[in-house]
Amino acid sequence: MTVEIIPVSGIGKFLAFCRIPRQIYKGMKGFASPLDAERWTAFAPSLNPHFKLVDSQAFIAKKDGKWVGRIFAQIYKEMKPVDTSPAQFGCLDAIDDPEVVKALLGAAEEWLKARGADVIVGPFSPSINTEMGVLVEGFDALPMVFMPWNPRYLPGLIEQAGYHKARDVISYRYQVRESDRESKGSIMSRPEWKERLKIRTLDLKHLESEAPIIVDIFNDGWAENWGFVPFTLEEFLSVANGLKYVMPEDGGFMVELDGVPQAFGIVLPNLHEILADLDGRLFPFGVPKVISRVRNHNFHSGRLVLFGIRRALHRKAIGGVVTLAFIEEMRRRSRSLTIEHVEFGWVLETNVGMRRPIELSGAEVDKVLRVYEKQLSV
Repeated sequence: MTVEIIPVSGIGKFLAFCRIPRQIYKGMKGFASPLDAERWTAFAPSLNPHFKLVDSQAFIAKKDGKWVGRIFAQIYKEMKPVDTSPAQFGCLDAIDDPEVVKALLGAAEEWLKARGADVIVGPFSPSINTEMGVLVEGFDALPMVFMPWNPRYLPGLIEQAGYHKARDVISYRYQVRESDRESKGSIMSRPEWKERLKIRTLDLKHLESEAPIIVDIFNDGWAENWGFVPFTLEEFLSVANGLKYVMPEDGGFMVELDGVPQAFGIVLPNLHEILADLDGRLFPFGVPKVISRVRNHNFHSGRLVLFGIRRALHRKAIGGVVTLAFIEEMRRRSRSLTIEHVEFGWVLETNVGMRRPIELSGAEVDKVLRVYEKQLSV
């Protein structure tokens, strides 16, 4: 049968759009179903401030009476991503069928061409500051919170539709060692840095006052990266208001140099450890289970979901000192946690300045995700 592409409109089709990955990927090794409620807040234009920055349209695919895939297209209204197109696709999920993938990508392409686009790039789901890329390595790796996943067949089907690599991004795995939990000398105890370097825990109860500093450092630090689009304060607060309920009290910290915030990091426990039996559903009985498990579960894995260091410190000795202090602080905090597996991701393959200290710390490549592009104008 032919593939039917249906634009998403109305609550019923939107809910179907959010459920499709679970329906087509369930049971595949490496896939972990996110919570429906979290996907609603990520992709509903009325709930995510990101959609104020773009014009967008979601599509779902039906074949033989079943939902078989999804995609969405977006184009930035005013912002221009660094060195790439403002016309993007995201949330590409499909069964192993070239016809379905070609039809979904074709729907996104036609929608964007009608709005003047000559190049399409993606996936960004929904932006570079949340989830991005198609998994090309690490299909069987540990599923991690807020990281995309797709089957092995999907990259090949995208390439069959005329797409080629734009960039790869890398996610690293760090196994916490006994030596990390041992007390040892710190760069912050050295006389030349003792008074200049300070590390404080982010105040979760007053995250609104911390947010402008975090957003400023993040946007400054990543401003020259390929594909970068500034994280708005409204976007960050929308995400942070949910994260603060699952973030450990000492999961976020700020590095200050001479009294000025210069770097920050936020580590989240891997919620997939406690969500598997819920199959993505919070209602009606999932909410109390999740609350209880977040409070009582000893998590064994987590992810550095946000990190930033000011641009003025990049490729400078003082920046190396701040980065080293950041790494030492993560190791110090590991002594009071049960987390053994930390994922650092993602990092652009070309960002040697960021990759080198991560690799020197002993972290290994865990996942590689690819962003694709295609010329639309002939």
